[in-house]
Amino acid sequence: MIRILVVDDDFRVSDIHRDYASRVEGFEVVGRAATVAETLEAVRTLHPDLLLLDIFLPDGSGLDVLRQLSGDAGGARPDAIMITADRDITSVRTAMKLGAVGYLVKPFGAADLAERLTAYRELQHRVDALGLAPRTDQADVDALFSAARPPAVPRIPAKGHSAPTLALLHQVLRTAQESLSAAQAAELTGVSRATAQRYLSYLVREGMVRLELRYGTTGRPEHLYRIVR
Repeated sequence: MIRILVVDDDFRVSDIHRDYASRVEGFEVVGRAATVAETLEAVRTLHPDLLLLDIFLPDGSGLDVLRQLSGDAGGARPDAIMITADRDITSVRTAMKLGAVGYLVKPFGAADLAERLTAYRELQHRVDALGLAPRTDQADVDALFSAARPPAVPRIPAKGHSAPTLALLHQVLRTAQESLSAAQAAELTGVSRATAQRYLSYLVREGMVRLELRYGTTGRPEHLYRIVR
């Protein structure tokens, strides 16, 4: 499990983000903090792997947290996804220079955070898969860098489609180990088969999903869907 520390001075917002993160497979929220001081102490005692880190904090900035953790030789520094209403380009650039692995602007929905967390989880899996190999090749490097970024799903889909549902189905295909049928995708997301079929067809038209046909001995071929990587 990837251990998350949620950092936000508004506990109502913190509750929402904790709930969003807890829904994503492979993650557990191990604590919350509301200030720079609380965050630094929680990092030392709880040893999270990932911070969901606000920039605006009562006693400083989430960027100060990154600076202090970078200079702390006492232990491994957790990764951080910035979760903030700060749209200032200087803050974005600073967060990047300080090693943040993501930057998500408030307000956002569960699907938006799930995309970032899923991309982060895939990155960790790819790093683990490389194991102790002394060297890697360009394909492995490219795969690691692409895994750190969520795929681009249309923010305003075609009429009659919901962006969160579209992102959810795209996420399920992205994390699947094999091609999925519409029925399987529906079961994994909780939508109806007809809804899954409609959204999957849209993703195929957009070039984000590949349609595969599996032929049996009789009858029509089964339609399977696989993410385009």
